Amino acid sequence: MDFNDIQNAWNNERSENVILPTNLEKIQSANTPLDRIRKNLEKEFIYQIVAIISIGFVPVICSFSSKAVFFYYLLFSLFVAVCVYYLTKLYFFYKRLNTITLKTKDSLYETYFDIRLNMELYKTFGFALTPFLVLYLLGFYYYKFSKIPGFFDLEFSKSELIGFFLIVVFVVLSMGISLEWWVHHFYGKFAKEIKKVIDELKEE
Repeated sequence: MDFNDIQNAWNNERSENVILPTNLEKIQSANTPLDRIRKNLEKEFIYQIVAIISIGFVPVICSFSSKAVFFYYLLFSLFVAVCVYYLTKLYFFYKRLNTITLKTKDSLYETYFDIRLNMELYKTFGFALTPFLVLYLLGFYYYKFSKIPGFFDLEFSKSELIGFFLIVVFVVLSMGISLEWWVHHFYGKFAKEIKKVIDELKEE
Protein backbone atom coordinates (compact mmCIF):
# COMPACT_ATOMS: atom_id res chain seq x y z
CA MET A 1 0.00 0.00 0.00
CA ASP A 2 1.51 3.36 -0.99
CA PHE A 3 0.50 6.90 0.03
CA ASN A 4 -2.24 7.09 -2.59
CA ASP A 5 -3.74 3.87 -1.25
CA ILE A 6 -3.64 5.32 2.26
CA GLN A 7 -5.55 8.36 1.11
CA ASN A 8 -8.12 6.22 -0.70
CA ALA A 9 -8.57 3.99 2.33
CA TRP A 10 -9.15 7.00 4.56
CA ASN A 11 -11.65 8.39 2.07
CA ASN A 12 -13.51 5.09 2.06
CA GLU A 13 -13.45 4.96 5.88
CA ARG A 14 -11.86 1.54 5.90
CA SER A 15 -9.44 2.28 8.70
CA GLU A 16 -8.59 -1.39 9.29
CA ASN A 17 -6.73 -1.44 5.95
CA VAL A 18 -4.79 1.75 6.56
CA ILE A 19 -1.05 1.57 7.11
CA LEU A 20 0.24 4.69 8.77
CA PRO A 21 3.18 6.46 7.10
CA THR A 22 5.50 5.61 10.00
CA ASN A 23 4.65 1.95 9.58
CA LEU A 24 5.12 2.21 5.84
CA GLU A 25 8.60 3.62 6.39
CA LYS A 26 9.33 0.82 8.83
CA ILE A 27 8.14 -1.81 6.34
CA GLN A 28 10.28 -0.29 3.61
CA SER A 29 13.33 -0.31 5.90
CA ALA A 30 13.29 -4.10 5.41
CA ASN A 31 14.36 -3.50 1.79
CA THR A 32 17.98 -3.07 2.90
CA PRO A 33 18.44 -6.57 4.36
CA LEU A 34 16.37 -7.93 1.46
CA ASP A 35 18.83 -6.37 -1.01
CA ARG A 36 21.73 -8.01 0.83
CA ILE A 37 20.04 -11.40 0.54
CA ARG A 38 19.45 -10.83 -3.20
CA LYS A 39 23.11 -9.89 -3.79
CA ASN A 40 24.44 -12.82 -1.76
CA LEU A 41 22.17 -15.22 -3.62
CA GLU A 42 23.33 -13.80 -6.96
CA LYS A 43 26.98 -14.35 -6.01
CA GLU A 44 26.10 -17.87 -4.83
CA PHE A 45 24.80 -18.79 -8.28
CA ILE A 46 28.00 -17.62 -9.97
CA TYR A 47 30.29 -19.42 -7.50
CA GLN A 48 28.22 -22.61 -7.55
CA ILE A 49 28.13 -22.83 -11.34
CA VAL A 50 31.88 -22.11 -11.65
CA ALA A 51 32.58 -24.77 -8.96
CA ILE A 52 30.44 -27.40 -10.73
CA ILE A 53 32.14 -26.77 -14.09
CA SER A 54 35.60 -26.84 -12.44
CA ILE A 55 34.87 -30.18 -10.73
CA GLY A 56 33.95 -31.57 -14.15
CA PHE A 57 37.52 -30.99 -15.39
CA VAL A 58 39.27 -32.89 -12.55
CA PRO A 59 39.80 -36.12 -14.60
CA VAL A 60 41.44 -34.08 -17.38
CA ILE A 61 43.65 -32.12 -14.98
CA CYS A 62 44.68 -35.23 -13.00
CA SER A 63 45.02 -37.48 -16.12
CA PHE A 64 42.70 -40.24 -14.88
CA SER A 65 42.69 -43.61 -16.64
CA SER A 66 39.71 -44.42 -18.89
CA LYS A 67 38.19 -46.74 -16.24
CA ALA A 68 38.56 -44.08 -13.53
CA VAL A 69 37.04 -41.47 -15.86
CA PHE A 70 33.94 -43.64 -16.32
CA PHE A 71 33.31 -43.99 -12.57
CA TYR A 72 34.16 -40.35 -11.97
CA TYR A 73 31.61 -39.08 -14.48
CA LEU A 74 29.03 -41.60 -13.28
CA LEU A 75 29.25 -39.99 -9.84
CA PHE A 76 29.56 -36.52 -11.36
CA SER A 77 26.30 -36.95 -13.34
CA LEU A 78 24.45 -37.71 -10.07
CA PHE A 79 26.16 -34.74 -8.45
CA VAL A 80 25.10 -32.43 -11.30
CA ALA A 81 21.49 -33.70 -11.19
CA VAL A 82 21.24 -32.88 -7.45
CA CYS A 83 22.81 -29.44 -8.01
CA VAL A 84 20.49 -28.59 -10.91
CA TYR A 85 17.41 -29.60 -8.88
CA TYR A 86 18.26 -27.40 -5.88
CA LEU A 87 19.76 -24.51 -7.84
CA THR A 88 16.61 -24.33 -9.97
CA LYS A 89 14.48 -24.01 -6.83
CA LEU A 90 16.78 -21.36 -5.42
CA TYR A 91 16.75 -19.52 -8.76
CA PHE A 92 12.94 -19.27 -8.69
CA PHE A 93 13.23 -17.96 -5.13
CA TYR A 94 15.73 -15.35 -6.36
CA LYS A 95 13.34 -14.34 -9.17
CA ARG A 96 10.51 -13.90 -6.63
CA LEU A 97 12.70 -11.69 -4.46
CA ASN A 98 13.45 -9.46 -7.45
CA THR A 99 9.76 -8.79 -8.08
CA ILE A 100 8.83 -8.08 -4.46
CA THR A 101 7.99 -4.56 -3.32
CA LEU A 102 7.66 -4.25 0.43
CA LYS A 103 4.74 -1.88 0.94
CA THR A 104 2.33 -3.90 3.04
CA LYS A 105 2.54 -6.01 6.16
CA ASP A 106 1.30 -9.00 4.18
CA SER A 107 4.14 -8.72 1.66
CA LEU A 108 6.62 -8.41 4.53
CA TYR A 109 5.26 -11.56 6.26
CA GLU A 110 5.19 -13.55 3.02
CA THR A 111 8.73 -12.50 2.11
CA TYR A 112 10.07 -13.36 5.55
CA PHE A 113 8.55 -16.84 5.54
CA ASP A 114 9.73 -17.41 1.95
CA ILE A 115 13.28 -16.53 3.04
CA ARG A 116 13.09 -18.87 6.04
CA LEU A 117 11.76 -21.68 3.86
CA ASN A 118 14.54 -21.26 1.31
CA MET A 119 17.20 -21.08 4.01
CA GLU A 120 16.12 -24.59 5.03
CA LEU A 121 16.17 -25.61 1.35
CA TYR A 122 19.74 -24.34 1.09
CA LYS A 123 20.78 -26.41 4.14
CA THR A 124 19.16 -29.50 2.63
CA PHE A 125 21.09 -28.80 -0.58
CA GLY A 126 24.36 -28.71 1.36
CA PHE A 127 23.60 -31.94 3.21
CA ALA A 128 22.65 -33.62 -0.08
CA LEU A 129 26.13 -32.80 -1.42
CA THR A 130 27.98 -34.10 1.64
CA PRO A 131 27.92 -37.80 0.58
CA PHE A 132 29.41 -36.76 -2.77
CA LEU A 133 32.29 -35.05 -0.97
CA VAL A 134 32.99 -38.21 1.04
CA LEU A 135 32.77 -40.43 -2.06
CA TYR A 136 35.05 -38.12 -4.06
CA LEU A 137 37.65 -38.15 -1.29
CA LEU A 138 37.47 -41.94 -1.02
CA GLY A 139 37.70 -42.33 -4.79
CA PHE A 140 40.71 -40.03 -4.97
CA TYR A 141 42.39 -41.88 -2.09
CA TYR A 142 41.69 -45.26 -3.72
CA TYR A 143 42.92 -44.08 -7.14
CA LYS A 144 46.22 -42.77 -5.79
CA PHE A 145 47.05 -45.73 -3.53
CA SER A 146 45.89 -48.42 -5.96
CA LYS A 147 49.06 -47.72 -7.96
CA ILE A 148 51.21 -48.95 -5.08
CA PRO A 149 52.27 -52.62 -5.65
CA GLY A 150 50.56 -54.98 -3.18
CA PHE A 151 47.99 -52.36 -2.13
CA PHE A 152 45.08 -54.77 -2.68
CA ASP A 153 46.72 -57.42 -0.49
CA LEU A 154 46.72 -55.08 2.48
CA GLU A 155 44.10 -55.69 5.16
CA PHE A 156 42.76 -53.05 7.50
CA SER A 157 42.96 -53.66 11.22
CA LYS A 158 39.90 -53.04 13.45
CA SER A 159 41.43 -49.86 14.83
CA GLU A 160 42.06 -48.57 11.29
CA LEU A 161 38.45 -49.31 10.28
CA ILE A 162 37.10 -47.58 13.40
CA GLY A 163 39.38 -44.61 12.70
CA PHE A 164 38.16 -44.50 9.12
CA PHE A 165 34.47 -44.46 10.10
CA LEU A 166 35.14 -41.79 12.73
CA ILE A 167 36.78 -39.62 10.07
CA VAL A 168 33.69 -39.98 7.86
CA VAL A 169 31.40 -39.00 10.78
CA PHE A 170 33.68 -36.05 11.56
CA VAL A 171 33.65 -34.84 7.94
CA VAL A 172 29.84 -35.04 7.70
CA LEU A 173 29.31 -33.26 11.04
CA SER A 174 31.87 -30.59 10.09
CA MET A 175 30.00 -30.01 6.85
CA GLY A 176 26.74 -29.63 8.79
CA ILE A 177 28.23 -27.09 11.22
CA SER A 178 29.92 -25.16 8.39
CA LEU A 179 26.65 -25.09 6.50
CA GLU A 180 24.75 -23.71 9.50
CA TRP A 181 27.35 -20.95 9.86
CA TRP A 182 27.34 -20.17 6.14
CA VAL A 183 23.53 -19.87 5.89
CA HIS A 184 23.38 -17.73 9.05
CA HIS A 185 26.21 -15.44 7.93
CA PHE A 186 24.95 -14.79 4.39
CA TYR A 187 21.16 -15.04 4.90
CA GLY A 188 20.09 -15.69 8.50
CA LYS A 189 21.27 -12.43 10.03
CA PHE A 190 19.45 -10.42 7.32
CA ALA A 191 16.31 -12.51 7.84
CA LYS A 192 16.55 -11.59 11.55
CA GLU A 193 16.56 -7.90 10.64
CA ILE A 194 13.33 -8.40 8.69
CA LYS A 195 11.85 -10.35 11.61
CA LYS A 196 12.77 -7.45 13.90
CA VAL A 197 10.68 -5.08 11.72
CA ILE A 198 7.75 -7.53 11.88
CA ASP A 199 8.01 -7.68 15.69
CA GLU A 200 8.08 -3.87 15.91
CA LEU A 201 4.92 -3.65 13.79
CA LYS A 202 3.17 -6.15 16.06
CA GLU A 203 3.86 -4.00 19.09
CA GLU A 204 2.07 -0.98 17.59
